[in-house]
Amino acid sequence: MGKKGKREKKGKGAEKTAAKMERKVSRRAKKEEEDLEVLIAEFQNLDAKKTQVIETSCSPPSPRLNGSLSAHPEKDELILFGGEYFNGQKTYLYNELYVYNIRKNSWSKLEIPNPPPRRCAHQAAVVPTAGGQLWVFGGEFASPNGEQFYHYKDLWVLHLATKTWEQIKASGGPSGRSGHRMVACKRQLIIFGGFHESARDYIYYNDVYAFNLDSFTWSKLAPSGIGPAPRSGCQMTTNPEGSIIIYGGYSKQRIKKDVDKGTLHTDMFLLKAEGAGKEEDKWAWSRLNPSGVKPTPRSGFSVAAAPNNRSLLFGGVHDEEEEESIEGDFFNDIYFYDMGKNRWFPGQLKGPKSEKRKRRRGKQAEAEGAGDEEMEKQPPQGPVEIVKEVVAEDGTVMTIKQVISGPAEEKERSESEEEEEGGALGQQVEPCPRSNAMLAVKHGVLYVYGGMFEVGDRQFTLSDLYSIDLHKMEEWKVLVEMDPKAQEWLEDSESDEEDDDMEGAEGGEEEEESSEEESEDEEGEEQHPSVQPGEQHADYLSRTEQYWVKLARSNMGPDAKEKKVVKVAHAMAKTFYEDSA
Repeated sequence: MGKKGKREKKGKGAEKTAAKMERKVSRRAKKEEEDLEVLIAEFQNLDAKKTQVIETSCSPPSPRLNGSLSAHPEKDELILFGGEYFNGQKTYLYNELYVYNIRKNSWSKLEIPNPPPRRCAHQAAVVPTAGGQLWVFGGEFASPNGEQFYHYKDLWVLHLATKTWEQIKASGGPSGRSGHRMVACKRQLIIFGGFHESARDYIYYNDVYAFNLDSFTWSKLAPSGIGPAPRSGCQMTTNPEGSIIIYGGYSKQRIKKDVDKGTLHTDMFLLKAEGAGKEEDKWAWSRLNPSGVKPTPRSGFSVAAAPNNRSLLFGGVHDEEEEESIEGDFFNDIYFYDMGKNRWFPGQLKGPKSEKRKRRRGKQAEAEGAGDEEMEKQPPQGPVEIVKEVVAEDGTVMTIKQVISGPAEEKERSESEEEEEGGALGQQVEPCPRSNAMLAVKHGVLYVYGGMFEVGDRQFTLSDLYSIDLHKMEEWKVLVEMDPKAQEWLEDSESDEEDDDMEGAEGGEEEEESSEEESEDEEGEEQHPSVQPGEQHADYLSRTEQYWVKLARSNMGPDAKEKKVVKVAHAMAKTFYEDSA
């Protein structure tokens, strides 16, 4: 009795500390977010000028990470929304919508009026209602230098049948955050965790919210039992019984001034609705202790629902944190979690089967080809690490560590068979190791798009697309190729720092320019002072500064400080100048 009371008292103390920290972060973040809100509003005004749905065939989307890739519930399509890209100096944020046609292996860009603002690290979930709905919650908008963040707490739905965006305004939902997780569970959206960050402070969450898809109302759940510690970037999966499974994730805490310590979580929890559906608002946490081979500790992994009552985890990074720097090992392996058996196991590539191999091994090959159930039963073979060095055009030496899970081979096989098949298996194509990729599963096939890896201080953002049949687990297929070495990387320039406060946050396709027709349409509607041919940015700003200050003042209100108004005005002018260039 005494221990229980002490534990409850300790829990309440932790809650008070968390609430105090949240208020502190909220106060500081509010000042930063005011700067970005004006910029976001300006971009929404530009988006509002689109009055009709336009779908055009296009080349594959530009490199990005932290977007969302979702399978259409009725069509053989994947839907890509949002994401971010950093080129060394400038951060681009996106709110474009792309559709990948699986059968045709082709992309199209879907422009829909009044979309959600540009964002990354949001969450998306698909439900089959009314021809399909894509629900989007939260995420963040960042300044190009990575020092200012705006965390969204808005909820949107894309009606796939009518191709319309709708913002759902309901009170009582989660606070602004990114890195959270969201799943559709029966007729609810369940949101867990995430974080909120300002320039100097941050807070991680472990709260749980439910959004009812029938009544369009939010409720904050108060599960009994001991749940996960606050975290972001975890695995969140629903099982057929309507319970939710949480695995892993990342959090950090300040150990002294300007020194943070990161934690890679490897624990696992079950969130179960009690009362057999009679009282849906009663939930309980319990700890899971799975058997099998768990994934090695990592953050930035991607997750998806797999066939046969399983979920899967792909890639990620394990950061070695030193006093001055962080060095990361990136992964490209797959781990499956069998929800029915509470068991982890690594995904083993079997390799394509040949007729000769079938004849030689007879019934033994048939037993192996019986499905991925057999794959699970075979003893797991340790992953093989391959280190590759690639020299980029600018002389940068990239060392890429690639983890390959070798196929489970029978001990009885002769040396001649090993030699015959070893060559083919060694040449198998696989996605390069990466973190923060986007995953989707359709008809039992896993699709992996984009993500990033780092070499020293340089970040490589990807735009490739791979697929693998999860039933067969034979080989990866390359649907869209990309050469990371050809990617532009700009070294950080100190002279640009003052002007760069907000310039790159505009998003949009960096490589794609608007067509002439779009430019002509916008000129007819544009109210801003136009950029004259050959006019430099400094000259344009000098000529139009009063206009932009007046516009910023009208957006920010009469009580805003003059210095902040001028700062926002200059950022808006620079954004418009660069878009017009």
